[in-house]
Amino acid sequence: RGQHETVIPSELPLGQELTATLREWAVIWHRLYVNNKTTQFRHVQQLTYSLIEWRSQILSGTLPKDELAELKKKVTAKIDYGNRILGLDLVVRDDNGNILDPDETSTISLFKAHETSLDLRGQPIFNSTHTYSLYVNFKNFVCNIGEDAELLMSLYDPDLSKFISENYLVRWGSNGMPKEIEKLNNLQAVFTDLSSSDLIRPRISLVCQIVRVGHMELKDGKKHTCGLRRPFGVAVMDITDIIHGKVDDEEKQHFIPFQQRQLIMSPLIASHVIGENEPLTSVFNKVIAAKEVNHKGQGLWVSLKLLPGDLAQVQKDFSHLVDRSTAVARKMGFPEIILPGDVRNDIYVTLIQGEFDKGKKKTPKNVEVTMSVHDEDGNLQEKAIHPGAGYEGVSEYKSVVYYQVKQPCWYETVKVAIAIEEVSRCHLRFTFRHRSSQESRDRSERAFGMGFVKLMNADGTTLQDGKHNLIIYKGDNKKMEDAKSYLTLPCTKTEMEEKEAPSGKNLHSLANFTPTKDSTKDSFQIATVICSTKLTQNVDLLGLLNWRSNAHNIAHNLRKLMEVEGGEIVKFLPDTLDALFNIMMEMSENETYDFLVFDALVSESSMAAEFVFSHISRTEPCLYWFPFLFYFQRKLTKVLNCYVGNAEDSSKTELLFAALKALKYLFRFIVQSRVLYLRWVQPSLPGPPLGNPLEFLPVNITKADILHQILNHRLTKRIFLPFGIFVACMTAILRQMDDFHYNHYINTFKTRQDITDFLMETFIMFKDLIGKNVYAADWMVMNMMQSRVFLRAVNQFTSVLNRFFLDQTHFELQVIVLFSLDFLMGPRPARTAKPHCPHKIKFIPAMVGPILEVTLVPEPELRKATIPIFFDMMQCEFNFSGNGNFHMFENELITRLDQEVEGGRGDEQYKVLLEKLLLEHCRKHKYLAAPGEVFALLVSSLLENLLDYRTIMHDESKENRMSCTVNVLNFYKEKKREDIYIRYLYKLRDLHTDCENFTEAAYTLLLHAELLQVSQRDSFCVYSQQELKEKLYQEIISFFDRGKMWEKAIQLSKELADMYENKVFDYEGLGNLLKKRATFYENIMKAMRPQPEYFAVGYYGQGFPSFLRNKIFIYRGKEYERREDFNLKLLTQFPNAEKMTSTAPPAEEIKASPKQYVQCFIVKPVMNLPPNYKDKPVPEQILNYYRANEVQQFTHSRPVRKGEKDPDNEFANMWIERTTYTTAYSFPGILKWFEVKQVTTEISPLENAIETMELTNERITNVVQQQGWDRSLPVHPLSMLLSGIVDPAVMGGYTNYEKAFFTEKYLQEHPEDQDKIELLKQQIAIQMPLLAEGIRIHGEKLTEQLKPLHERLTACFRELRRKVEKQYGVITLVRKPGSSMFCPRGTQLLLFHPWVGSEQNPPGGGFCWVGFCWVCFSLKKTLLRKLFIRFNKLWFFSKVRNFFQSGEHNNGP
Repeated sequence: RGQHETVIPSELPLGQELTATLREWAVIWHRLYVNNKTTQFRHVQQLTYSLIEWRSQILSGTLPKDELAELKKKVTAKIDYGNRILGLDLVVRDDNGNILDPDETSTISLFKAHETSLDLRGQPIFNSTHTYSLYVNFKNFVCNIGEDAELLMSLYDPDLSKFISENYLVRWGSNGMPKEIEKLNNLQAVFTDLSSSDLIRPRISLVCQIVRVGHMELKDGKKHTCGLRRPFGVAVMDITDIIHGKVDDEEKQHFIPFQQRQLIMSPLIASHVIGENEPLTSVFNKVIAAKEVNHKGQGLWVSLKLLPGDLAQVQKDFSHLVDRSTAVARKMGFPEIILPGDVRNDIYVTLIQGEFDKGKKKTPKNVEVTMSVHDEDGNLQEKAIHPGAGYEGVSEYKSVVYYQVKQPCWYETVKVAIAIEEVSRCHLRFTFRHRSSQESRDRSERAFGMGFVKLMNADGTTLQDGKHNLIIYKGDNKKMEDAKSYLTLPCTKTEMEEKEAPSGKNLHSLANFTPTKDSTKDSFQIATVICSTKLTQNVDLLGLLNWRSNAHNIAHNLRKLMEVEGGEIVKFLPDTLDALFNIMMEMSENETYDFLVFDALVSESSMAAEFVFSHISRTEPCLYWFPFLFYFQRKLTKVLNCYVGNAEDSSKTELLFAALKALKYLFRFIVQSRVLYLRWVQPSLPGPPLGNPLEFLPVNITKADILHQILNHRLTKRIFLPFGIFVACMTAILRQMDDFHYNHYINTFKTRQDITDFLMETFIMFKDLIGKNVYAADWMVMNMMQSRVFLRAVNQFTSVLNRFFLDQTHFELQVIVLFSLDFLMGPRPARTAKPHCPHKIKFIPAMVGPILEVTLVPEPELRKATIPIFFDMMQCEFNFSGNGNFHMFENELITRLDQEVEGGRGDEQYKVLLEKLLLEHCRKHKYLAAPGEVFALLVSSLLENLLDYRTIMHDESKENRMSCTVNVLNFYKEKKREDIYIRYLYKLRDLHTDCENFTEAAYTLLLHAELLQVSQRDSFCVYSQQELKEKLYQEIISFFDRGKMWEKAIQLSKELADMYENKVFDYEGLGNLLKKRATFYENIMKAMRPQPEYFAVGYYGQGFPSFLRNKIFIYRGKEYERREDFNLKLLTQFPNAEKMTSTAPPAEEIKASPKQYVQCFIVKPVMNLPPNYKDKPVPEQILNYYRANEVQQFTHSRPVRKGEKDPDNEFANMWIERTTYTTAYSFPGILKWFEVKQVTTEISPLENAIETMELTNERITNVVQQQGWDRSLPVHPLSMLLSGIVDPAVMGGYTNYEKAFFTEKYLQEHPEDQDKIELLKQQIAIQMPLLAEGIRIHGEKLTEQLKPLHERLTACFRELRRKVEKQYGVITLVRKPGSSMFCPRGTQLLLFHPWVGSEQNPPGGGFCWVGFCWVCFSLKKTLLRKLFIRFNKLWFFSKVRNFFQSGEHNNGP
């Protein structure tokens, strides 16, 4: 037509859909490959190959019509299945598999199509199957046993170590076939009652226990006992994929490998071996955890299939698999839906474990437990015990026998099934007997003990679920069989303690039995689970069900009923409703009961709807049971009217709200009651069931009336919201309304207030319906239909908004904001308001967040249309705020952007587009060009940090997460956004505590504490900040204590103590704080505090993220963390990185490489001693703290050889390249690493020699100090140190220095090194008194074995000392207690005599006593260096030498 042309594709619609699907899946397939999701990648690959093959068949055009129709079903099913596992939108189809056109389909039909579309397991969504069954076809069992066997198969949850179902029993003969020949090739079972919660378990296994039935040991002969049940082996298969619906092939035979249990008498069992006596659950867990099983071809063959529906449903739908001969193994628990006709009365008993004294026997007993069911007269209940599905019950059940085990663990579960009326009279009896392997001895063995448990308690409730520790009675065997002689005794240890407590008497002395508690250590434990729709364990519910026998307590029982948990209510819902109806009808004269019954009915309906067992039609069948239900409507209506009529009464608000929540069920009761009444009056009326209650509305109601009822009842709106059908009905009505209906309805309102109320109600309801996801997330078509209809409805109200609410006098901000919040499908606020309307500023900041949410939708065109609104807001605030800025908009955008990006919205494309559009608009504006550009770049920077943070938050590396968190919080600190800044501080704190970085966590919290102001307590706000700072300080001090940073803890405690003493006068808190501080001081001096290593790490190459690329960081290691461990952690974090072996700076090629290179080496911190410690004899423990903490500079030395190598002396040309690293922040801090800048210097060979001697002397000093201070330390470290220095083989070090530096040739070539040579000589001389002190301590701690070594050390040192003192002078250690420089720890001082100023003194005057403590060796170095700087070094040493040679040092000061 004209310029338009209609193109009709020649390809079939199904072919078009296949093509579009394959293109869509190809993108996802590639993404799965990139993200290394192998399993899902393979799955999609198989689906894609199938679709490609079927597409070629369809396009060939050669398929017959019937085959094409069949292939069409397969293709659509495969497409829908693939879309679901990939999380794509649901495709809605008609009965023929064609995609529905929403424009041509009614809303209700569209909803029904969604509803009947199948989910992942092929079930409807809203009307889905809640119960599933697992079909098991047992094909064969191959195992070399040689005796009969029992195979007990069940479902098992390995994560909870819990059996889910009862057993399916297969009796296998020694001939390799079933015991019953008729069951050959007919061993089938179905595990029923599986709920959807079972199907989403992370793991589920099909387990099989193989029990051998025969002799005690396989080698036993004819004279040995037969018929013993002995543990033999297990077989386990993971069926998670089958349960989750990923595998569905009933023809496939699965092999389950068999693993034999071995008799191991040693207490140590290898991890890969399963012992015969191990508990069954631990055996299963061990086999599940094992990667491989050495089955040797032995095992089970089964085929499996998951079937939707309960037993009746699967027998109907899968009759070819499940028939009447199929064994039924039920779940040990209830399914999700319990229909009123379901009657169940199963009691599951598990023999858990026991402990039995061996008595007179030399070895533990071979205990066999025999379980039976008896009534109160002792009569045996025949065939009441069911070991497994597939066989009839047995009268007595005999347990497995474990060979010579004192504490056997059985974990055997059986089902007890008896008539409901017999339960109150019955009890379980357990007898214990030792089984001998010799038949002759076994015959003479009698039961040595008996235990029992009653199935019903004295108050009428059933035995509670859980574990029960039974009392084992011993005595005459005849007494054990006489029920009347033991039923009066307590059966469990708990019951015995309860009965003995009030009287203080031993109740068991009344019988001829002796319970284990007094005589032996025997114990026995069982567990029970009751699955019954008639037997309750709740005494309150029981009181209501038996209300006639206790009529005076009806009110109490009704109130208690509302406290009963939902699960128990649902199980007994029909009986409970019967009781409520009967009470209301038979007690009709008492209106109090009417209200209580109504409240109880509301409570039951709510719990039944909310509980996991709930179902929408759960209560409907109950409506037909009660014969007098037609009277019920009057009472329910009366009570409901009373509540509604007194809605203003605050005491009834909660009751009214609860009634409205259950209104759906109440109306069903009321309407069904009316129907039954009419059927009773007019029997010819057709019977129920009811349809939708809306069918009872008057037929003459108009669309406008329906709209009014829907839109203006907010309470009922909250009830309808969870039900998609009601929303679909409303959407259908709105979709049929045209402009005339809307205009007519608006004109019915009389006042402006009526219009305001109507619009507010409408917009709020639309907002709730859209925001709370009435439909499933993948119901894209239905959601789009709803949004389109709602948008059209709101468009009808646009003219009303413009006419009534946008003028100066009647501007309604709330209405406009709600209108904009709900339906921001474009720049709608700009369209609604006039371009320069001053009212627009009222949208700021309320509209910033909603508009931001729209701009973050990943649709480029939508973003381009909505981002300019931000500039409009900036311009509006700039023009109309009066401040000439847009700070309000800026703050709100930053706040909401942080929330949205952290919530998963936003991407790199959004960042680029936002910056581009804002810059474009701002640069065109006369006044916003400069501030707007700054703001655009600021937001772009924030987005980059937030996106990095969000990406890295899913990273396993917590170090990277910490780095990104610090980047974000630094941004907010610069912008002075304290609220967000503090939030990220606590996120960083949590990361540190997770890694046990307590010191860094303390420094992080300290940043928050520094923001708080402390003042007087007269102002509430200030008091709150003061209180918060106090709590923060307490937490920070605790973190510092755990991080062994006691110096920082003391510093903060002083601040806190000042606050307690002088501001808040909390003397009790002050006392506790001072006690803590005393502990900190003591810890500094006595506690072991290892110094952490520091590592320099360089990340080189373009393969690293930008915040690491070609940068160097200093890392603070953990306690005792070695470089090898640190390297391994680094390479684990970056598995593709290559470790650099050299510590030299990398070449530019490496930095530009696309690869990743990691360089790591140890650096030494440069101590930054506080001024108050300098030039003072500070204890070593205090100095050790400053050697590794409060440091910001680090050094790394690398040897470099210049010139030719001297084979006789390697020291002559050995230079040191020293690199100093300075970090941005001192350590420790808020991170365990900081970026650095570096400075490289070179150290000459002579300076290297001086440093080497200084370090050696310091090492000697430290070891001697530790040995002298703590005499309990082993002497071996001191022995090794002294031996390495005084041994003649090592003395070559001094000789090398003499050859290299102490020659005339060197002095002539390096005259500037004269002072350094003298210093080196002095270092050699100082070493002698230190070694002497070490040898003295070594002699004091001498053992007999070390005498030869000590004698050799003494002789070697004597020779070494003689040589050194001859060449370099004598320095002696003396004790000088009276000196002002006496070390406070009482150690020896090296003292230099004071000179009085004279012409012999150096320039600058005389000086006083100078000395060093050999414990505080670092102080010595400081003092000597100062003296060297101040005076002529040669003069100084000559005076010192003369002083000691004259003996003047013995005369005192």
